[in-house]
Amino acid sequence: MLFRSRPGEPRPRPRRRPRTGTTGRRGPVRPARLLAVAVALGCAGGLLSPATAAPAAPVAAAREGSDRVRSLVARMTLDEKLSFVHWTAGAEGGPLARGVGYLPGVPRLGVPPLEVSDGPTGIRLNGVRATALPTPTALAATLDDGLAREYGRVLGHEGRALGQDVVLAPMVNIIRVPHGGRNFETFSEDPLVTSRTAAAEIEGIQSQGLMAAVKHLAGNNQETDRFTVDAAIDEQTLHEVELPAFRSAVDAGAAAVMCSYNSLNGAHSCGNESLLQSVLRDQWDFRGWVLSDWLATHATTDLTKGLDQELGLEMGKPTDPVPDSRHLGAALKAAIADGTVPESALDRAVIRIVGRMERFGLLAATAPARPARDAAAGRATARRIAENGAVLLRNTTTAGRPALPLTATAGTGLAVIGDSALRPKVSGLGSAHVVPDAAQAPLDALRERAGTGVTVTHEPGIDRLGGPLPAENLSPVFTGGKQLDAGGDRQFYEGTLTVPADGDYRIGMQVDGGMAVLQVGDRSPVYAADSFSDTTSVLMRLTRGTHRVTMSGWAWPDRPLKVDLAWVTPQRAAADFDRAVAAAAAADTAVVFAQDEGSEGYDRPSLSLPDGQDRLIAAVAKANPNTVVVLNTGSSVLMPWLDDTAAVLQMWYPGQEGAQATAALLYGDANPGGKLTQTFPAAEDAHPMAGHPERFPGVNGEQEYNEGVHTGHRWYEQQGVRPLFAFGHGLSYTSFGYRDLAVERTATGAAVRVTVRNTGDRTGKEAVQVYLGPGTRADVPQPVRKLAGYTKVTLAPGQEKRVTVPVDARQLQYWDRDRDTWQQAAGARTLQVGSSSADIRLTGRLEP
Repeated sequence: MLFRSRPGEPRPRPRRRPRTGTTGRRGPVRPARLLAVAVALGCAGGLLSPATAAPAAPVAAAREGSDRVRSLVARMTLDEKLSFVHWTAGAEGGPLARGVGYLPGVPRLGVPPLEVSDGPTGIRLNGVRATALPTPTALAATLDDGLAREYGRVLGHEGRALGQDVVLAPMVNIIRVPHGGRNFETFSEDPLVTSRTAAAEIEGIQSQGLMAAVKHLAGNNQETDRFTVDAAIDEQTLHEVELPAFRSAVDAGAAAVMCSYNSLNGAHSCGNESLLQSVLRDQWDFRGWVLSDWLATHATTDLTKGLDQELGLEMGKPTDPVPDSRHLGAALKAAIADGTVPESALDRAVIRIVGRMERFGLLAATAPARPARDAAAGRATARRIAENGAVLLRNTTTAGRPALPLTATAGTGLAVIGDSALRPKVSGLGSAHVVPDAAQAPLDALRERAGTGVTVTHEPGIDRLGGPLPAENLSPVFTGGKQLDAGGDRQFYEGTLTVPADGDYRIGMQVDGGMAVLQVGDRSPVYAADSFSDTTSVLMRLTRGTHRVTMSGWAWPDRPLKVDLAWVTPQRAAADFDRAVAAAAAADTAVVFAQDEGSEGYDRPSLSLPDGQDRLIAAVAKANPNTVVVLNTGSSVLMPWLDDTAAVLQMWYPGQEGAQATAALLYGDANPGGKLTQTFPAAEDAHPMAGHPERFPGVNGEQEYNEGVHTGHRWYEQQGVRPLFAFGHGLSYTSFGYRDLAVERTATGAAVRVTVRNTGDRTGKEAVQVYLGPGTRADVPQPVRKLAGYTKVTLAPGQEKRVTVPVDARQLQYWDRDRDTWQQAAGARTLQVGSSSADIRLTGRLEP
């Protein structure tokens, strides 16, 4: 085992050594051990179904594929079979994949081609507009499985309508690192919330005929060194924290699983036989196929260890003609010829892929008809999720009146501050960025809602793009417009930028029709792409004089690349700041929009808002105590200005309907009911990763999960650290009372019953949360308190309901690292019910 210390003992740092898969043990995995693990995980369960401590028989190995599918594969040529195990950009002279990749199929056998798209927040296709949904963090904050299914149905319907067959969604890795660049793409720091939300979303996606590929198995919890880092996770933490959501996705019928870039306990995830075969297939009975993350395959022999398909092109460009894969194309053909890889391994992979195609009706004589896009339904769902996932973090009361909701009173002055009030922050960056059909500016939505009697002004405070870069400051002159035809990866501009004075300059780039890279001197390059983010800017400290500038990029096949440059000088930045503070001082209420930049590819350098936004909020709040802050952030941020503000509304990255949802919430047309599914730290040094470089970003290429099962809110309880906002926190424009707690054991775990009453004057939704204390065995790491169940209830003013919250049997168990099985936690358990992990209303006892 990696870690054998007990509570209260320091966990030793493991030495670098060969390890095998998920076990964390030295040396090969013993057959008897695999049987014990299979017995444990083979029982009914996960977090979504009943489980007992009694062992069940391991899942029997079954012949894969139907008779029809095996017959089809047997009739394929070697080259035809090879075409299934790596994606391409499209057949030569044929269709070009608009998404991530294309499989040609075998038309002569009636096997159609397939296309796959990115999709955690919508169907992302090159040059195609689609419904941009709120980020998964917003979805999870609804704590509503029904809305998760609705979210999935939009993805599924749009994917089919836009010609896609597979969507790479959802991402279910735990939010472990507060700085994580992709936190916005996943759901929660809590395994129960992540599991339930993921399963419901997958059900929704696949109900529309689109195949879901859940990602990234496993331990992909940071972007720093994501291609090379080795995640060292002890068995109990792996089974109790990181794997439950993947198990729930399998139980929900996910068609495919994507393995991650990182290694897991010494073995590359996409060649990790213990993970992909022993756990995923033997123990969980997964019948779909495993595909790699982009270029995450390491050898042709990965095909013999559980991997079925390679995602990624040798050249890495979507416009290259007929590119081959690195390992599962020509290299695999050669390996089969020389006997390194048996052809039966290829047959098995193809059977798994074609088998899912059969399950989804794609092999039928008449394939399922593709629906038309329903943009109106997509908009309605996007707004519903944005409103229900918004979290009201703070709402002070002055003279008997709360700061929110706002009132539209004639003569009122409203100062709207912030760049994202004018240029809406719709989604995060990277492969999850979706170009929306349309996205209204929050400023316009607020003006419409406020009405003609209210004066609404706007100042950016901090301009994140700026104005056109003057022609005289670039030599030779760069006029933008058409720069590069389809294809290519080449430099299209070289010159010099003349800077008039020393200072911080914001350099921005706006792109249409492809991707571009701007390099100024030796500063960090600026990247922009209209499929990831059409506008990007970077703050650079530049000295007076000239600086070398180059631009390069490539264009999508349907139109030329167009690039425009912008900047903000230090003088312009200072004037913008001063005007914003003056506008706030002159208004009755100031509403400040602030944002961060969550992105695939890198982790946030700090938890502070970027670009000096904290300083702007502090100055505005000092000028006007009635300041409301709207956060468009993908994950937790610090708030040094919090005590000086009147209210804070967390809108996440709210999708294309975020402006309308924000206005409705600020004015009380909708009542916020979202709850945090991740803890917000109070300081940069007050979270589970702080002071532990071995945890994040890792040391010598290894990151240790030595906080064990004490992830997220569990760590704050264990350490006695007070966060800025606790897990489960979320205010409402009404109030709720709890009474009459009753707890009983059931055949499937436990049932918690409580009466909840709306004690306010507005209809609202309350997420009733059940927290469970540890069992009596002191030598097993157990959370001080963990989320064990939750449900959402809607109540009118004065209405009350008797609510039942089931607690699954698996929540009453722990993973025994000595016996390699789930065990019942002995003894009576403390059970608490509340509105958040820090707002406990009732306490009871669950008897043995």
